[in-house]
Amino acid sequence: MANGGGRSGGANRTKRMRAGTRSRPEAWLARRGGWIELLRIPAALYGGAVALRHFLYDRGWLSSHRLEVPVISVGNLSAGGTGKTPFVAWLGAWLDERGRRPGILSRGYRGTSRGRDRESDETRWLKRALPLVPLQVGPDRVAGAARLIEQGVDCIVLDDGFQHRRLRRDLELVLVDATRPFGLPRGEAGDLGVRAFLPRGLLRDSPLRLARCDAIVVTRADQVSPAELDDLVDRLRSLAPGPGILRGVHRPLRLVAPDGRASHAAALRGRDVDLVSGIGNPQAFQATVQKLGGRIGEHRAFPDHHAYAPGDLDGLGTEGRWIVTTAKDAEKLAALERPVHVLEIEFQLEQGTGLLEALLDALPNGRRRMGRAAIHEGLHG
Repeated sequence: MANGGGRSGGANRTKRMRAGTRSRPEAWLARRGGWIELLRIPAALYGGAVALRHFLYDRGWLSSHRLEVPVISVGNLSAGGTGKTPFVAWLGAWLDERGRRPGILSRGYRGTSRGRDRESDETRWLKRALPLVPLQVGPDRVAGAARLIEQGVDCIVLDDGFQHRRLRRDLELVLVDATRPFGLPRGEAGDLGVRAFLPRGLLRDSPLRLARCDAIVVTRADQVSPAELDDLVDRLRSLAPGPGILRGVHRPLRLVAPDGRASHAAALRGRDVDLVSGIGNPQAFQATVQKLGGRIGEHRAFPDHHAYAPGDLDGLGTEGRWIVTTAKDAEKLAALERPVHVLEIEFQLEQGTGLLEALLDALPNGRRRMGRAAIHEGLHG
């Protein structure tokens, strides 16, 4: 295995990795002091608008729709990067295994590159992970929910639903990324980083609203130290004393080679690799590869939902290094016709399974599910 071009080659690759990371907006939003603090003015306006909207819904001046099947909302406080899509896929499979007929309702993103289709990265991922679970995508989630009910679902997983108030929910789950709890990377001293609304930070909602959810799911709990994790849990409990706190990890599932053959993710151990990603939290992807023993030359981290173009991978994968990407990026990168290894991951709940089971068991059955149960009982009566 080649190690690159000696000391100078390694320095150049490190420089490219840092430059790619700095080009992402969160890299400079994470800084403190200077002109960037002027963004707190529009951030205050954004926060005020969010608070007003919640007030109008809470008072009933804006209406919300109650469905005939229970709704499980999965959301977060910040703009992307909490690992929500793997969790939604895990939850959909988990419900299916327990005899439910779940459907997934998503707003989607802005569509894919070059108008090839209108599916987002997350939509394609969910379709691959849950081929038998109905999925509806679109900005009008009330209409999407109606279509899912017509397809016979008996519960709906509302993807990215914490800020969506038009649908009433029966269970509210909020994800908090342990590596960047309030959207931006942790500070150099290990603190929780800048906590601010868009555009100064990445918050879309006030952390105080965590008190209104049923459970908080701390994701990537294995990517911070035990002390940092305990400190985060204590802070979350001070913000929201009522909800239970669950802990989960994003576990490497397998490594898929350019020819489609899958192997254990441990195949990265000792391998010289370059990374390319366009996801919400590229540092988490990099940390996973490092934990697997991959020797990273460069990580070219593009903005979330990046539309890849010829030249984006120039200089990567030389001198025998593998190019490794995420499952979310793989399909868009395929158009560039470069040999790419895909690291697939899955969510795994490590603490709080009993609490989640109790919350799901307490959900109303819904008229459709009760109707099928009555028919079933009649056939066996």
